[in-house]
Amino acid sequence: MDASKDASPKELPLGLDASTEEEYASQSKLLQEFTSISSIDKAWTFKSNSGMGSQAMFSISQANLLANKRRKFILSARISKESNSAVNFQWAQFPIEMGGVSTTVPSPSGSKLLVIRNPENESPTRFEIWGQGQVEKEFHIPQSVHGSVYTDGWFEGISWNSDETLIAYVAEEPSPSKPVFSGLGYRKGSASTDKDSGSWKGQGEWEEDWGETYAGKKQPALFVISTRSGEIQSVKGIAKSLSVGQVVWAPSTEGPSRYLVFVGWSSDPRKLGIKYCYNRPCALYAVQAPVYKSEADAFELKDSPIEGSQVLNLTQSISSAFYPLFSPDGRFLVFLSAKSSVDSGAHSATESLHKIDWPVNGQLSSPAKIVDVIPVVQCSEDGCFPGLYCSEFLRNPWLSDGCSMILSSVWGSSQVLISVNVLNGDVKRISPADSKFSWNLLALDGDNVIAVSSSPVDLPEIRYGCLVEKATTNAAWNWLNISSPIFRCSEKVRSLLSSRQFDILKIPIKDVSTCLTKGSSKPFEAIFVSSNSKKNGVCDPLIVMLHGGPHSASLSSFSKSLAFLSSIGYSLLIVNYRGSIGFGEEALQSLPGKIGSQDVNDVLTAIDHVIDMGLASPSSIAVLGGSHGGFLTTHLIGQAPDKFVAAAARNPVCNLASMVGTTDIPDWCYVETYGLDGKHKFTEAPSAEDLRLFYSKSPISHIGKVKTPTIFLIGAQDLRVPMSNGLQYARALKEKGVEVKILMFPNDIHGIDRPQSDFESFLNIGVWFKKYCK
Repeated sequence: MDASKDASPKELPLGLDASTEEEYASQSKLLQEFTSISSIDKAWTFKSNSGMGSQAMFSISQANLLANKRRKFILSARISKESNSAVNFQWAQFPIEMGGVSTTVPSPSGSKLLVIRNPENESPTRFEIWGQGQVEKEFHIPQSVHGSVYTDGWFEGISWNSDETLIAYVAEEPSPSKPVFSGLGYRKGSASTDKDSGSWKGQGEWEEDWGETYAGKKQPALFVISTRSGEIQSVKGIAKSLSVGQVVWAPSTEGPSRYLVFVGWSSDPRKLGIKYCYNRPCALYAVQAPVYKSEADAFELKDSPIEGSQVLNLTQSISSAFYPLFSPDGRFLVFLSAKSSVDSGAHSATESLHKIDWPVNGQLSSPAKIVDVIPVVQCSEDGCFPGLYCSEFLRNPWLSDGCSMILSSVWGSSQVLISVNVLNGDVKRISPADSKFSWNLLALDGDNVIAVSSSPVDLPEIRYGCLVEKATTNAAWNWLNISSPIFRCSEKVRSLLSSRQFDILKIPIKDVSTCLTKGSSKPFEAIFVSSNSKKNGVCDPLIVMLHGGPHSASLSSFSKSLAFLSSIGYSLLIVNYRGSIGFGEEALQSLPGKIGSQDVNDVLTAIDHVIDMGLASPSSIAVLGGSHGGFLTTHLIGQAPDKFVAAAARNPVCNLASMVGTTDIPDWCYVETYGLDGKHKFTEAPSAEDLRLFYSKSPISHIGKVKTPTIFLIGAQDLRVPMSNGLQYARALKEKGVEVKILMFPNDIHGIDRPQSDFESFLNIGVWFKKYCK
């Protein structure tokens, strides 16, 4: 028999059928066009060598789907400011790829650039000191000195001293030695090498790490390197129970001592997950830096001048202190505090800004007197500053007056730019008050601001803010559009985005009688994205988008994945339910103890609101969320089983009773279930009563009513919501005959944000929703 005449039809990938393959191919092409749009990660400005104008350097990243990594580039521009209404950016012809670079940090003068390359294996960490035209120094630091340098944005701290001879930084302590065994048993007092075939290395005692995104990261420690000799010294005197981060050099003082200021997190009694969790107590500490003695330009590293020099806790009277930053004149130290998070147990909450005086004689006292600059805002009047929600400081956020700093902060459903006078606490919104776009601060150029503004339907644009009338109390800002090659996209993407519009809706609370505070009775917000025009008077299908946390926010900024979903024919309802940041502390604290009810009801209220406004049809609604957004997604399809035609859940919290024993943040389960009492009820050994309440608050308690076809996207390496949580729920749905699809990403963590995984996630979500949203 001739087998060639009996050819079987082509085999489709698992999970695809002939009816969806064409949709899969079509959507994947469009999603690739969105995915290729670049992002600006950081920016710096430098004074021009000619004294005319300035130079800007932008760190850019772009998804590389084939390599499953993000490409990193540097693109430079020359800034010529002609007036407060005219500025010109002259861009370099091409960006420079920074392959293998973990981070870059310019020196204070801008004449040098530190380039750090962390290894992906047991190779040394590389430090490179770049000058204007060459690499001036390169140092290879073996694993026996320290592990990878922290470049995570939280423990991360890399600080040049003022004369650019020393750099303080945070890196992983060397791994402790392991027991060595041979054919004769344990080898006493022996060290094993990889080349020693006659022995093998045991595991030794288990060490706890800092949880999600920090697998294997156990002890961030403080080091100082000489930029001339490459000599390295670990900073002595810091207790092993402290994990350190965010180090900065203190200003020079009259005495011989130089201090380093850093943040310390205690690991006593254990390390709990720290990513997105600002409720971990922390304090600012000062320690004397190692001393270098210069002889004929050769640097010899010495220990601190005082034997066993004391590490001073500068902020004993406050439960949280981080992001230390000195004023330009070195007379005071400002810092952020998440004391509302620490004191309440909520993983994130309204922040406060503080300062302490720094002695010019170098004689530190502990504890220092802490002065409030911006207190925690409980409930603001409509349109007023809702409180501080600041993700980070620039390295130099100061205006030339030496007391005004520029920050990004969440304000309702947008991120805005604010100026803060640290002497009198005056806060001003400097991005346009009538703008519903989100604004992200990049750098200062003297007294001018470089920022990016965007919206859900508008690509990011660089904006240049000029301070006018700065000598008056009514200082105003003029914002100029800067033409840039960075955010280019295809004509198809640009055309699709131009056909969409967005608004920020205020959603009234249905039953204010249940609200215990003024802040919790105020309307919450939702971002609504839709077509510019209805087709034959018919609304597009609606996707309800739900953020995680729950104490985070969805912002009115550009998101490639959401813009893709909107562009394939959906309206989006992006809900910032009560408990989100950006609306004051009373509204945020109204949610703990009421998860699965108040947040669910807020989402249903928002859906009814847009239906009543004629913006959505009740017959074609899908829901999408991740983490706590997945918790809400799976709650909604159980509590309102007839409302949704399709659902998508990314690493969802489905069963608190099983999560509490496996997550890196078991205290979260207690606080969100019990409310304020949860912080004190938290134990590693939940009672039967605890487990019953956890179960009753969980989506799995409503699983018997679910009939909505649901796709699950799960990261197998997730330490925050371990994969067993979503899998148990998905299998239970399958057991009762509900249509389910599961995508498992074996190497992804909670965010599922590796380029290929992110791409495949949203492609499958788009195809799944097309299948059910008619």
